[in-house]
Amino acid sequence: MNTEKIINPPSGYLTFALFLLLLALTGFFIYEHNALPAIVIFIVDFVLILPGLVIVNPNESKVLTLFGKYVGTVKQDGFFWVNPFTVKKKVSLKAFNLNGQQLKVNDSVGNPIEIAAVIVWQIKNTASAIFAVENYLQYVNIQSEAAVRHLANSFPYDNIEDENAGITLRGGADQVSILLEKELNERLDRAGIEVLEARISHLAYAPEIAHTMLQRQQASAIISARRLIVEGAVGMVEMALQRLSEKNIVNLDEERKAAMVSNLLVVLCGDRSVNPVVNTGTLYH
Repeated sequence: MNTEKIINPPSGYLTFALFLLLLALTGFFIYEHNALPAIVIFIVDFVLILPGLVIVNPNESKVLTLFGKYVGTVKQDGFFWVNPFTVKKKVSLKAFNLNGQQLKVNDSVGNPIEIAAVIVWQIKNTASAIFAVENYLQYVNIQSEAAVRHLANSFPYDNIEDENAGITLRGGADQVSILLEKELNERLDRAGIEVLEARISHLAYAPEIAHTMLQRQQASAIISARRLIVEGAVGMVEMALQRLSEKNIVNLDEERKAAMVSNLLVVLCGDRSVNPVVNTGTLYH
């Protein structure tokens, strides 16, 4: 039942010409006051010929069923004539955009986040879309929401708490999109639907923890910056002591070296400008 069968029915132009001819013939018999042939031809014209005419627009299809049995699908656009007793179900083959609603879920480390996705999908198997699920539009909405929730539960928002995380929702957008697209294709294959593209459109911490997490990110950034400043300052102090020793500019004992290192680190690592103190005496006073 879910295997799509493509059919190419005959053109409807000749059938439409026959319909007009029979209609004219019906008028002729009525004009001749011959009611019985007119009634018979009229019934044949409007019961057997006219209902079989069908128009298929570009990027659309007609799924045909006859007395509960799947007959086939017409995907070729044009004007055709099919069995007049078939039920014709129009199915669009165009690409659909699903702008998912914002969902509040927990990431893999338990932080509440808000997430939403944009999904581009298209029907590939019309038989599955009509017969395998009750309503393929509703099916896409529900399965897409389930896939986004599962994705959010599988990865952390950021690597602040999980530094060993290979993929994060915020930092691995391309990888997350590929995984989301793959999972959606697996979920929607039952309905004959192919996902062309899936991307995260909204990602943020939930309002109740957004301020706290922002402060945490700021603190982490400050710590990283301070670490870089300290590494640079130590390198500069080491270079200064080495150059002074190589040039024999001044000989410092260990105590004066410690004082010099302390002063240089205060100057280089401080977040405010320093005011120098000029020593007009000796080095030791």
